Amino acid sequence: MKTYPWNWTPAMVDEWLGDLRSLRDLKRSTIRSYSEAVRSFCHFATDPLYEWTATCEEHFGAHPVQVVHEWNTAMHAQDNESDPKKRAFTKAELHAFFAPCDDEVARIRSLGRKGWLPAFRDATVFKTAYAYGTRRNETRMLDAADFGRNPHGVEFGEYERCQVRFGKAKKGSSPTRRGVLTVFDWAPDVLDEWFTEVRSQFGTDGNPAA
Repeated sequence: MKTYPWNWTPAMVDEWLGDLRSLRDLKRSTIRSYSEAVRSFCHFATDPLYEWTATCEEHFGAHPVQVVHEWNTAMHAQDNESDPKKRAFTKAELHAFFAPCDDEVARIRSLGRKGWLPAFRDATVFKTAYAYGTRRNETRMLDAADFGRNPHGVEFGEYERCQVRFGKAKKGSSPTRRGVLTVFDWAPDVLDEWFTEVRSQFGTDGNPAA
């Protein structure tokens, strides 16, 4: 049953989150994000700075209160809350993923079609994300200048290090930065072929994006 914010109670929040867990089977992290949204709204609505409490009391005879507490919400108890059924790919599974990517480039190119360029780009994106452990947006936001040398990994040449500038941010903060060292000996070859032979064919003059 829908009700106005000034009638919300902690018990309603507890019942709502319980339904999300038992009936909709949502992930713990999703439920926590929902409760955080309600908590933030209640914090805004009850902040004396905005005088919403007095305004609601004047017009409706009631006012909102904070209804999200530690006892009725999902707590962030550990850093990794991913599904335990998820695991890293085996070598065979990685080969089953990357091999078709390369085969598709070769197939399209053998037909004399221009579509091999996007296929090559996609294959490079997948390999880069795996090689440096970057998330989707982190990979998308990489610039060519983000790859460089590392005095402790001279065997990797110009691609010894990847500077991730748009890491996942905590709430209310800017993106986090981190440097990721190259560990796979095939990664520099993939990047070198992309930057020296393929990327320029996209007309990237003046475009910093990797």
